[in-house]
Amino acid sequence: MKYDVTVIGSGPGGYVAAIRCAQLGLKTAIIEKYTVLGGTCLNVGCIPSKALLDSSEHYHNAAHVFQEHGIELDNLQVNIQQMIKRKGEVVKSNNDGIAYLMKKNKIDTYFGLGSFVNKNTIKVTGVDGNVQEIETDKTIIATGSKPTTLPFLPIDKKRVITSTEALTLTEIPKNLIIIGGGVIGLELGSVYARLGSKVQVVEYLDSIIPTMDRSLGKELQRVLKKTLGFEFFFSHKVTGATNEGETVRVTAENPKGETVTFEGDYVLVSVGRKPYTEGLGLENAGVQMGDRGMIAVNDHLETNVPGIYAIGDVVRGAMLAHKAEEEGVLVAEQIVGQKPHINYNLIPGVVYTWPEVAGVGFTEEQLKEQGRAYKSGSFPFKASGRAKASGDTDGFVKVLADKETDEIIGVHMIGPRIADLIAEAVTAMEFRASAEDVARMSHAHPTYAEAMKEACLAATENRALHI
Repeated sequence: MKYDVTVIGSGPGGYVAAIRCAQLGLKTAIIEKYTVLGGTCLNVGCIPSKALLDSSEHYHNAAHVFQEHGIELDNLQVNIQQMIKRKGEVVKSNNDGIAYLMKKNKIDTYFGLGSFVNKNTIKVTGVDGNVQEIETDKTIIATGSKPTTLPFLPIDKKRVITSTEALTLTEIPKNLIIIGGGVIGLELGSVYARLGSKVQVVEYLDSIIPTMDRSLGKELQRVLKKTLGFEFFFSHKVTGATNEGETVRVTAENPKGETVTFEGDYVLVSVGRKPYTEGLGLENAGVQMGDRGMIAVNDHLETNVPGIYAIGDVVRGAMLAHKAEEEGVLVAEQIVGQKPHINYNLIPGVVYTWPEVAGVGFTEEQLKEQGRAYKSGSFPFKASGRAKASGDTDGFVKVLADKETDEIIGVHMIGPRIADLIAEAVTAMEFRASAEDVARMSHAHPTYAEAMKEACLAATENRALHI
């Protein structure tokens, strides 16, 4: 078979790239190493973790919040097997949805390991060992990432686990130790803390979610400690972990250089992710690698080999599903001669804890480092009528605007339904709105979104109305 474009990898970046290529009239194939479509995000990442987050949130609210709403329950119990089963059903539904989209858009799907024979020939090795070759004019590499491991902390997938195993536990840990205070660890820690686990976070740096605006990490740490009993150990350097059968022992150096020990029944190693390029045969096509195991690309996401592109987690930038999707569309449209663009500064980051956390644009720390003059306006959810009605009064919205022009250059939020609310900030910033522009827009009352308007009012000559 000969194709105009072949996509290797069927995660959000890959399948979206394939759909856009097909929409633009290109004969398209997609190759997936595993037996289902959707990649890490759908199968062992974004989607299953959100399914468990939702289930655990329902339980936690039933156990701790329903009574104050006048809802009384007896003999409340967790059925972890049912939670995991439901998660699997959610994943399968999405798998089926992507398979339908491939069929609808007449995209040929190949299951097996895709590897380059040369620039225009790709070999697909199926799980059964059968090999077939396809010819392609252009190729988009979208093979994603996998959890980073540490040499002194071997993963046994039993007691020392990654996020993949954490999504399929058949018991609720009594004590879950999380190594790393980033997004994935905090989300999965929230799942099990809501179900009754004691959660301890051991972090090498001095704050959680360190890549986001520092004020967000500070507030999230406070709320997780208050509502779920999280314990945080910062500036701790983990040195090892030992599986002792029913328990696991973690050793670390504290800020004073002393050796300390943590004991739990599971240890979740969550120290980031790394590009997954094994088995691609990039050397056969002459594709050059960049820093930290990433594939080197130019501003058009094309490698040093004309016609071979790479997107998503295997190239520079944030490892986010929506970033990969935007890059997939960009490459498809470039192939047919269009002029798409991506503003990488306006790709939002989200943490799906409760409260949710999100940020877009520059952080205060970045602006201070740049020496850029800015003004800031914040609005707390404890002053929001809608948040008071729902009982979700933790958190705030912070708007950063250029001191001279009033253009919004950063928005950082923590609170209820923030994962959706951040889209208002992205929209405003894409159109280079000023804080006053948003402040003068009507926001429905009562809504959580009013916090965005109030924060913009606060950034505009301190004009917030409800604080």
